[in-house]
Amino acid sequence: MKKYFRFEELGTNYRTEFMAGLTTFLAMAYILFVNPSTLSLEGVENLPAGVIGMDKGAVFTATAIAAAVGTLFMGVIAKYPIGLAPGMGLNAFFAYTVVLGYGIPWETALSGVLASGLIFMALTLSGIREKIINFIPGDLKLAVGAGIGFFIAFLGFQNAGIIVGNDATLVSIGDFTDPYVMLAIFGVIISVILLSLNFRGGIFYGMLITSIAGIIFGLIAMPTGVGDIVSPAPSVSSTFGQAFVNFGDIFTLQMLVVILTFLFVDFFDTAGTLVAVATQAGLMKDDKLPRAGKALFADSAATVVGSVVGTSTTTSFVESTSGVGVGGRTGFASVVTAGFFLLALFFSPLLQIITVEVTAPALIIVGVLMSTALKKIDWDHFEIAVPAFLTIIAMPLTYSIATGIAIGFIFYPITMIMKGRIKEVHPMMYALGVIFIFYFIFLT
Repeated sequence: MKKYFRFEELGTNYRTEFMAGLTTFLAMAYILFVNPSTLSLEGVENLPAGVIGMDKGAVFTATAIAAAVGTLFMGVIAKYPIGLAPGMGLNAFFAYTVVLGYGIPWETALSGVLASGLIFMALTLSGIREKIINFIPGDLKLAVGAGIGFFIAFLGFQNAGIIVGNDATLVSIGDFTDPYVMLAIFGVIISVILLSLNFRGGIFYGMLITSIAGIIFGLIAMPTGVGDIVSPAPSVSSTFGQAFVNFGDIFTLQMLVVILTFLFVDFFDTAGTLVAVATQAGLMKDDKLPRAGKALFADSAATVVGSVVGTSTTTSFVESTSGVGVGGRTGFASVVTAGFFLLALFFSPLLQIITVEVTAPALIIVGVLMSTALKKIDWDHFEIAVPAFLTIIAMPLTYSIATGIAIGFIFYPITMIMKGRIKEVHPMMYALGVIFIFYFIFLT
């Protein structure tokens, strides 16, 4: 085991790697409760006719399985201390844009996730992934990440009741005297304090403390026995295999846009995370990521597995830097993280005390973390600033990640042409711009 994971070469040991794996799990554990809340459309009132969310219990199990399998693949195949799980932003796109916005059944949406995972896998195995990374400008990639951060934060404020609908101004401030809104605000404050103090797993512990506060003040039902904390894993019978059953429904222009969005966001989010974690761990060589193909394969395979079990796109988590921060350097740390996700399968009753007010602060904090990409965008050049800004602002204002991407990809070729930088734009960007114009004409 030591030889396979190169403990001596990387200057580590079992204890260090175990603690790193545990730390990464605690930093990621919030996804076990936020993902079921998101995909079940919990907190969404007056759902349109025919629109239903997924079963929370099934999504909890699917989330844990996808995270365990993906993280295990990453540890054993790519040998990196990186955890994987259904990604924030991608789950919001799945639930609020595809299912709620487009009215596409979640079963068909899972088929879209499966298709994107298979395409991702094919691109990785074919070796053409670098070309795809190069033809989309870096500033737009950063804008997409920041825009998703704003979108997720908006969802968090909405779910918490901090921001509410208003007929005159579209949105306005909520009722801060409402005890449930106060609980969510308390959760935001606690999470901010913990993360400001560099507390490992601050988001997870923020949710835990908020839940305890809710129980104390009678806003959340208190567990009355062991059965309210530990139980067999919930069944995935309602979600398992639906991605295959409905695969024939993905061959429409609208689903093509959905699949491309799943693929685009996952592809570049994963690449950025891999580089960030490997750089912190000192694993980069000549500014290149060793075994990058294996790492991307692990990510795409995890997405395929997750879609079959019943969850949105699985991706690498930047929270893995917390494990690296305590010394994690090898894939053994990921094996440990995967083991904890499997153990978590037996704690599904906790879903009952992790209410929407408890998960909302996590969405807001993750939004803050994702928006840091703003500082890397070239705002000094108007031809870059316009498509980047429109990509970012359109996501929360239109309640759609895909719409934000489409608007940005339409304006980028226009501003670059007007600025005389035609040759700097890859032909594929022109093609995508035209495709998205037709998308707005015929599908919106």
